[in-house]
Amino acid sequence: MEGVLWKWTNYWSGWQTRWFILGNGVLAYYKSQEEVNQGCKGSMKVSACEIIVNPVDTTRMDLVIPGEQHIYLRAATSQERQQWLVALGSAKACVTTRSRKDSGESNPDNLKFKKSELRLYCDLLMQQVHMVKTAATQDGGPQLKKLDEATSLLGATCDTFIRTLEDCMKICNSNLAYEHPLQHTTELALPTIAANQTKAKSTKPSIPITRSHSVDNTMQGLGMNMPVLLSTMQGLGMNMPMLLSIV
Repeated sequence: MEGVLWKWTNYWSGWQTRWFILGNGVLAYYKSQEEVNQGCKGSMKVSACEIIVNPVDTTRMDLVIPGEQHIYLRAATSQERQQWLVALGSAKACVTTRSRKDSGESNPDNLKFKKSELRLYCDLLMQQVHMVKTAATQDGGPQLKKLDEATSLLGATCDTFIRTLEDCMKICNSNLAYEHPLQHTTELALPTIAANQTKAKSTKPSIPITRSHSVDNTMQGLGMNMPVLLSTMQGLGMNMPMLLSIV
């Protein structure tokens, strides 16, 4: 993906337009599209940065590498910011998935990256739900054009949120399998009498982890209040049962 974004330069020059190109997991920016051949002015590895959505300005987003780099960006419209956020999130997910496959084992950093993505998309969902609600409850009747734009953005964000949540749950499951690979083998190695006694002591049936339990626990661990988000969306006539039945 490529296009124009406003970048905060300094207090003297303020916001300046720059030409950004996202490719191969790297976001690079140039002074203008015409000066691409002269080399980039700066770049950032998407896999190493955190993407932060501005809670007030629907066109703002920040890219942060803690302790190293901080880029303040602004799109022309909220729709353009949405496109960049989805593209950046997808690029980040591709790099993380590829690194996990190359390493052949689960990396704790992968889960941390996915958690930050989930927080990003959750914040974005809340903003877009508010935009839909505002457009639908305007004096004089709903503003159909704004409502159509807001709902289309919301649908794209929901799709990306669900994919990221699925990735997060896969990493959690792979971590559990990696941490307890010998549990079944140990039980088989117990003497017959000891094994029977061990099973006899455990008379309380185990509670299977359902999909909704897994999702709820994951979201609570991330500090996200999904009931509030879902109830708000249902109040607007939006049905999202998929969020409670994935993994």
